[in-house]
Amino acid sequence: MFSISADPINQQSIHDACLASQCGGYCSFEGWVRNHHQGKAVKALSYEAYIQLAEKEGNLIIQEALAKFDIQHAHAVHRIGDLAIGEMAVGIGVSSAHREAAFEGCRYVIEQIKGRVPIWKHEHYIDGSTDWVACHCGADVQHSH
Repeated sequence: MFSISADPINQQSIHDACLASQCGGYCSFEGWVRNHHQGKAVKALSYEAYIQLAEKEGNLIIQEALAKFDIQHAHAVHRIGDLAIGEMAVGIGVSSAHREAAFEGCRYVIEQIKGRVPIWKHEHYIDGSTDWVACHCGADVQHSH
């Protein structure tokens, strides 16, 4: 399942949704707001999304991962709204019988989210300036539709 959230991400709930007796491997990814981007000091980020479209594409990615890799569960949440340095912007969890499939599935999910899900990032810099960071939707991402 993929969802957009205005509330802080609860990584434990992602973990718990992936627990299953047939799974021996779990891989998670957390993407945090960092204090720099392309040589500029960042003080905060704002994320915006067209929620229905973002969740539709995100859930398509999860379904692709489940079909492509030998995984049992995949869950991802992406934040929208204003985020401070250190806050989690994206959380992902993938479980499988064996670790390699969990690693591969988790990497696939984050790369596809970054490349395909229409989420826009507005950076707020220490110097008072702001800039929209280009959405990489559709750029150099392999689709498996």
